[in-house]
Amino acid sequence: MQVDNFSDRLFEAVEAKRSQVVVGLDPVYDLLPPVLREKHEALDYRNELDRASGAYRDFLFNLLPRVAEHAVAVKPQLAYFEALGAAGYELYVQVVDAALQLGLLVIADAKRGDIGSTAEAYAQAHFEVAGADALTVNPWFGTDGLVPFLERTREGKGIFVLVKTSNPSSKEIQDLQVARGTPLYMKVAELTAEWGERSRGERGYSAVGAVAGGTHSEQLARMRQALPHTPLLVPGYGAQGAGPEEVAGAFDAEGLGAVVNSSRGILYAHRKHDTDWLDAATEEAIAMKRALWSASGRG
Repeated sequence: MQVDNFSDRLFEAVEAKRSQVVVGLDPVYDLLPPVLREKHEALDYRNELDRASGAYRDFLFNLLPRVAEHAVAVKPQLAYFEALGAAGYELYVQVVDAALQLGLLVIADAKRGDIGSTAEAYAQAHFEVAGADALTVNPWFGTDGLVPFLERTREGKGIFVLVKTSNPSSKEIQDLQVARGTPLYMKVAELTAEWGERSRGERGYSAVGAVAGGTHSEQLARMRQALPHTPLLVPGYGAQGAGPEEVAGAFDAEGLGAVVNSSRGILYAHRKHDTDWLDAATEEAIAMKRALWSASGRG
């Protein structure tokens, strides 16, 4: 029987695969394996955007089956697809479908947010049209800008609210002190918990999650303690500097409560391993899977 609540489905996958790994899909042409670039540069395309789209499709459709056993979800970053125009957006929809067919959850990393009517269009685009399971959203517009996304969380979809991002300069805004010395990101965290009250699953977690950067280990642990019912999506692992120790505070006492994203560390593992690019990506995903399982207290 399929579990409808997004957080239940997410943590069911974590336990089934013994993994908290999310693979970020950030295709960059110059970082692709040389063998793929050479292959597509020898083919006749109408323009360079179509060439890149063809190479990305080859890359991602070969990669997805290799990581599906070791990751619970993939996170396509929309910017890399949108940069290719119509061909790129078509590829995004195809990648979502391919990942779903392999049993992976799909978190669309689009960071959408706007006034209600526009937010409704964004929700339709990524949930109904593309078919993603979850979407990253920007809370800057407040509750009004999130209502269409929140409505979908009660229909089996999930959202991850930007709360404390992994980039260094996030502190310029997110760490600003508001009422009684509380940092702004914690106020957003409190709102995120409130937004998720009506979409808790059987495991006690909401379908409304929070993005919490793994490069800020102290803040990450603080959020875990303050948000006992909020799943965390933790970027920043690998290439951005966070490792198992930095993200350990994201997990609850049962080793659940969070999933961790790595993009370039897995996608382009061939750049630091003298092996086939697919084997390198697979080995990196397995190593991350084992490291996180141990860091969460499950290993």
